[in-house]
Amino acid sequence: MSEHKLHMAMFPWLAFGHMIPWLELAKLIAQKGHKVSFISTPRNIDRLPKIPPNLSSLIHFVKLPLPHLENLPENAEATVDLPYNQVQYLKKAYDLLQEPMTRLLESLKPDWILYDFAPYWVAPIANQMGIKTVFFSIFIAAFLAFLGPLSVLMGGDDRTIPEDFTVPPKWVPFPTNVAYRYFEIVNVFDSVTDDVSGVNDPFRIGLSIKDCDVVAVRSCSEFEPEWIQVLETIYGKPVFPVGQLPTTAFNTDEETDTWRWMKEWLDKQKKNSVVYVAFGSEAKPTQTQLTELALGLELSELPFFWVLRTRRGSEDTELVELPDGFEERTKGRGVVWTSWAPQLQILAHDSVGGMLSHSGWSSVVEAIQFERALILLTFLADQAINARVLEEKQIGYSIPRDERDGSFTRNSVAESVKLVMVKEEGQIYRDMAKEMKVLFGDRVRQDLYVDNFLDHLKKEATITSLGG
Repeated sequence: MSEHKLHMAMFPWLAFGHMIPWLELAKLIAQKGHKVSFISTPRNIDRLPKIPPNLSSLIHFVKLPLPHLENLPENAEATVDLPYNQVQYLKKAYDLLQEPMTRLLESLKPDWILYDFAPYWVAPIANQMGIKTVFFSIFIAAFLAFLGPLSVLMGGDDRTIPEDFTVPPKWVPFPTNVAYRYFEIVNVFDSVTDDVSGVNDPFRIGLSIKDCDVVAVRSCSEFEPEWIQVLETIYGKPVFPVGQLPTTAFNTDEETDTWRWMKEWLDKQKKNSVVYVAFGSEAKPTQTQLTELALGLELSELPFFWVLRTRRGSEDTELVELPDGFEERTKGRGVVWTSWAPQLQILAHDSVGGMLSHSGWSSVVEAIQFERALILLTFLADQAINARVLEEKQIGYSIPRDERDGSFTRNSVAESVKLVMVKEEGQIYRDMAKEMKVLFGDRVRQDLYVDNFLDHLKKEATITSLGG
C-alpha cells in the first residue's frame, strides 16, 4: 500500500491567499511521488510561482477558462483583481464552471479531488464518477469551528444579527475569547447573507463539508488541538491537519533590480529594528485608516518598510493617498512601496524585527517562520478569528480600536508598534515568535502531517479499488 501512487486533482478558490498554500501542499504531495493536477483559470496559473524542476513532471497545471459574466471586468480572475464588493461576481462566474469541471474530471480520472469552500458543487460531480473527495480548508480549525456544525452553516443558525457573532458559540465546550468584535462582523456581515451568486459563504462551506469523504485543515494539532477536536465532534468526519504549509518560494539565481535596492536599504538598518507593514492581496485601508497608519508609523520613530496597495484591480475607483509630506518627512527611515514585493525575502532579512499584518494566515505563518513579532490590524473574513487566537495564545498584539466603528488613532498605532518591537512589556510577543517558529517552520513536522494525510488517502483509495 505504501508504494501506491495517487493522482490528485486540486481546485482552490480564486484568491492568492488560497492558491499559494494549496500550491505548497501540492509540492509536498508531489515530493512523495504522487501526481497532482492543479486546476485554475489561465491568468491565475500564469501568475503562480514557478515549480522546482525536480517536481515539474509531477505537478501539472490545468487551465480552466472562466466564463464571461456581465459586471465582471475582463481579466478579473482572482480576488486581487477586484474591489471587495465585486468579488460576488467572481463567485457567480466560478459557479458556471460546473459543466467544464465535469468534462475535465471525466478526462483526468483522478483518485481524489481536493476542493475549496467556494465550489460546493464539486463533490456531487466527483461522487457520481467514483472519485473520492477532500474538502481542504486554508482557514484554521478555530475559524471553521466558530462557523459551526452543518446544521448551522446550512441555514439553521440562530445567530441572525451581528451581535450574535461577538460571543463564543454554544458548541465550543471550553472557555475562550475567540469571537468577532462588533466592527469586524459588521464589515463582513454581507458574506453571511446572500450575494448575487445566490449562495452565501456559510452555505457553501456547509455543503462542501456535507458531501466530502475527508476534511483537511491548514493547522497542526500542537497549535490548536482543542479546535481540531471541536471540528471532529461537530462534523462527524475524519479531520486531518496538514501542517501550516509555510511558503517555500522557488529561488532562481536571478537577483531582481527591485530586491537589490530593497536589500541595500535593509542592509543599512540595525538588526531587528524594522517593522514590515503589509496587509496581503485583498485588504485595503480606507483613506482615514491609511492616514492614521502613516502618521502612527511616523510617530513611532522606528524604521519601517510598508507594502501599500492603493487600489484593487482596474475597477477600483476609491484611490487612497498618503498624507502630505509624509514620504519626505520619513525619507531614509521608512519606505513605502506600492507594487508587488518579495515578502519572504524581506521577512528573512536580519534587520526586520516585526510585522504589522492583517492577520491573514499565510502572512502569520511567513512572519513566524522568520521569528518576526506580530502587530495585528484586521480587515476582512477570517482575519478577526485568527487575531483572537493569536491574542489568546499571546503570539500577536492587536492595535486598540473603537468597538463600534473599528477606528483607531495614530497614537495607538505608534504605541502598539513600539510595544511589540522594543518595549519591555512586549518581550512576550518577541519570545513567542521564536517559540512558534519551531512549530510553524519545522520541515520534519510538516512532512509527518502530510505523510499521515496521504496514508489515509492511499488506504481509502485501495479499499475503493478492491470494491470495499
